[in-house]
Amino acid sequence: MEDLEGAGPDLVIRPAVATDVPAIVALLADDPLGAQRESPDDPAPYLAAFQRIDADPNQHLVVAVRADQLIGTLQLTIVPGLSRRGATRSIIEAVRIHADERGSGLGSRFIEWAVAESRRQGCRLVQLTSDASRTDAHRFYERLGFTASHVGFKLAL
Repeated sequence: MEDLEGAGPDLVIRPAVATDVPAIVALLADDPLGAQRESPDDPAPYLAAFQRIDADPNQHLVVAVRADQLIGTLQLTIVPGLSRRGATRSIIEAVRIHADERGSGLGSRFIEWAVAESRRQGCRLVQLTSDASRTDAHRFYERLGFTASHVGFKLAL
């Protein structure tokens, strides 16, 4: 999909494929919150979810790959809407960077890619959520220009 400027010619962001799913799930499970939510030993629900995501043109599950190793992932969702004068927005979810790559600048470049892709898709707003306990992530997003503007709510079903 794209070489990230300044990241070297071997770093590529591309659409995820089904064979990436185990590595993506491993990234999702590689922190205290993810370890409680994810079950990497059972790939079936993840593969079914991947098929739903892959079939939806408003979903962009992407991976960052360096030297044939998957080192990051995020999901970008394009949401058409009526509010804000009919503005389309994007939502960035499930951002994960491999532990060995954290602090390398990859996360910043990855989010910059998502913002640029949102602009390319005609979005007028980019939003994301972050668990209240992830204070380091909050500082990271604020450094990139995001503002903590809303209070989020969830209802488990």
